[in-house]
Amino acid sequence: MGIELLGGRILAPFFGSSVHIWGSIITVFMLSLSLGYLLGGKLSTRSPSLTTYGLIFVIAAITLLPIALFSQWIMQAIFLSIEDTRYGSLLASMALFFIPTVILGMLSPYSVRLLVTHSHESGQIAGKLYFVSTLGSALGTIVTSFYLILWFDINLIVYSFCATLAGLGLLAIFINKSRQAYKEKVGLSHA
Repeated sequence: MGIELLGGRILAPFFGSSVHIWGSIITVFMLSLSLGYLLGGKLSTRSPSLTTYGLIFVIAAITLLPIALFSQWIMQAIFLSIEDTRYGSLLASMALFFIPTVILGMLSPYSVRLLVTHSHESGQIAGKLYFVSTLGSALGTIVTSFYLILWFDINLIVYSFCATLAGLGLLAIFINKSRQAYKEKVGLSHA
């Protein structure tokens, strides 16, 4: 939600902030999240691990970087090429937000797969995960719109989101490696 809110601020200098700009942003986020959910669900069926989960976070961080690094150049090129701001904003939203949001969308179904150990508890775990996810989205919306946008440069906020995602991803990878090392150590001592 934080990136989606920033999207309005990022596009505004070139395309304005009218309802069709927000329509473009919301459409791109909904389409890319739905594709991410599909891909994340499919990926979660192939030997799920915390390492892969962490890599999804790291890849999401990397794919967010172009928003801070190249958004002005991308929007200027689109703005000069497409006269109608409706279609310009739609294309700019796709160029900037589609890929990172697909990657971020993969996290939810992959999280469910990692947390479910017995099929009979899948509904309860999915419900808890979506509760936490939606609560986090609400918190991210309030914090980004009420504070971060007022206090910090947009690129700094994007960089901080990238750093947070990368940090969480590396933490997941580290935890998985530590668990594996512990299991090997315990396994050797019992052998």
